[in-house]
Amino acid sequence: MSGFTGFIGKNNDSEKIVQDMLTKIKHRGPDEQGTFITEDIALGFCSTHLVNDEKGHQSFTSDDGMKEIIFIGEIYNQNELRASLEQEGVKCATKATSEVVLKAYEQWGADVVKKLRGAFVILIWHKDTKTMFAARDMFGVQPFYYSQVGDTLLLSSEIKSFLAYPHFKKELNEQALKPYLTFQFPVLQETFFKNVFKFPAAHYAFIKDNTIETTRYWSVKFEPVDLPLEHFVSEIDETVRESVAAHSKADVPIGSFLSSGVDSSYVVAVAKPEKTFTVGFDSKIFSEIESAEALSQEVGVEHVSTIMDGQTCIDALGDIQYMMDEPHSNPSIVPLYFLAKLAKEHVKVVYSGEGADEFFGGYAEYNDSNVMRKYKKVPKALRGLAANVAKKMPAGAKGKSFLMRGGLPVEQTFHGQAHIFDEEEAADILRPKFQNAPSVRDITKPIYDTLKGEDDTTKKQVLDFHLWMVDDILLKADKMTMAHGLEVRTPLLDGELLKVAERLPLNYRVNEIDTKYAFREASRNALPEEWVKRKKLGFPVPIRVWLQEEAFFTTVKKAFESEYAAQFFDQNKIMKLLVDHYKGVAQNQRKIWSVYMFLVWYEQYFLKN
Repeated sequence: MSGFTGFIGKNNDSEKIVQDMLTKIKHRGPDEQGTFITEDIALGFCSTHLVNDEKGHQSFTSDDGMKEIIFIGEIYNQNELRASLEQEGVKCATKATSEVVLKAYEQWGADVVKKLRGAFVILIWHKDTKTMFAARDMFGVQPFYYSQVGDTLLLSSEIKSFLAYPHFKKELNEQALKPYLTFQFPVLQETFFKNVFKFPAAHYAFIKDNTIETTRYWSVKFEPVDLPLEHFVSEIDETVRESVAAHSKADVPIGSFLSSGVDSSYVVAVAKPEKTFTVGFDSKIFSEIESAEALSQEVGVEHVSTIMDGQTCIDALGDIQYMMDEPHSNPSIVPLYFLAKLAKEHVKVVYSGEGADEFFGGYAEYNDSNVMRKYKKVPKALRGLAANVAKKMPAGAKGKSFLMRGGLPVEQTFHGQAHIFDEEEAADILRPKFQNAPSVRDITKPIYDTLKGEDDTTKKQVLDFHLWMVDDILLKADKMTMAHGLEVRTPLLDGELLKVAERLPLNYRVNEIDTKYAFREASRNALPEEWVKRKKLGFPVPIRVWLQEEAFFTTVKKAFESEYAAQFFDQNKIMKLLVDHYKGVAQNQRKIWSVYMFLVWYEQYFLKN
């Protein structure tokens, strides 16, 4: 897509500073760079050209000269917006997306964000009042960070650009580490950098005198409608096809990521992109290439793939964590980094299949297994008693998770798709000053409190909307593709498609037959039968195997025994995790990986840079 950086405030050398900040994120848009600078504000942007004659796509000045917009992202319903504006007597002089968004804002005010279909960050500077209108898209596809430094407010697509601001003080947020060890991603609004915050998804703000008070303009709300399955299957398929068409605006060829799962397969079958791309490892257990090749051949699309070498992946971990801005231990960021690199050698933009799992109930955690269904026939009081006993069992004890999930409210047992360390385990390996941090309950309770009376599956879906989807799935998709200047488009992560999903009855989302049931049925209109039921691997990574190989074990051991690791962790305890895994006594790969990814990130930002 594109990127932005800069600041609101007076500086003696604004041009040089914003250029230095822009250099830090030039990978986000290698084709074009620009700036908007006055005595009160300095913003820079970079972009990739996807549409001919798109001058002004990102920056535009109002007709009266009193407003300037910096627009980052894509709007997929801009033709409809132009038509609506014309009906109200407002005409656009250019084809620039930034012009239509600015004029829509002038016409409808802050409510314009509710009309936009796309992925975006909007910054509109009011020159007369020295006020900025800022907004982020409803799903949080486009990242947005800010930080107050003295009398100046820094703004950017990526935190790393703040390092180029002369007065930015780089400090570690000590409260961020403990929650990360449980969630595997940076879950707090304040980032791993102290005093650097995420501008929340689905919010806008009017910024004046560097004060940011955000307003939420949209929330997901599942309100099932009693209609036949056939109605929803038809509506899903029709809307998927329309969304793919809306996401296909470009004057350059569009490719597509392709795994073995139904989501990306459905997109590919409908879109028929220029090429499809997959990466994998030597073992079929860790590769989706064979399946992706077969589907590409089935729909008549050229397929491009590569087998990744483990050492090459390990050597790139420093660059990967640097590009992520904050430590992130979802192993899939590794193949995603190389997948984006492969795709960029052929195209500038790709489709990807994010969104369908959260919309339609695709994760296994949203559904009960047959064994769990039988267990839940046991009286609730007895299950509750067993769950309270299980709470006291050691972490990782056999049956603990099952008994707790079967007998406790979902608010106490589910906090998202990843669960690396239990809170007690995380506290046990951390030095005391890192233990005083928000608890899992502190993080999830405000969301669960809005969902009283909802079924457990809906509660899980909405929690994942707010946490997992924004700060894991979409964050890694953005940062790993933008690392190579590749734009990613997600036609299944679309507001119009969500309107359909919000009306689905629970048993059309998950049931005894399958997860994502109605969506899979809809995909039959485009996919061969064997792909409808196929479970995706999600670009799996053989970290369990790597950590039992001498070379990588030695590398991780060196980091765990380092002086800087001693600042954060009880080294005896993290070394025990590593050695037990290496010797085959336990499978601790995810815990080791999460600790190591933090240390790799810390080395990049606090020791090397």
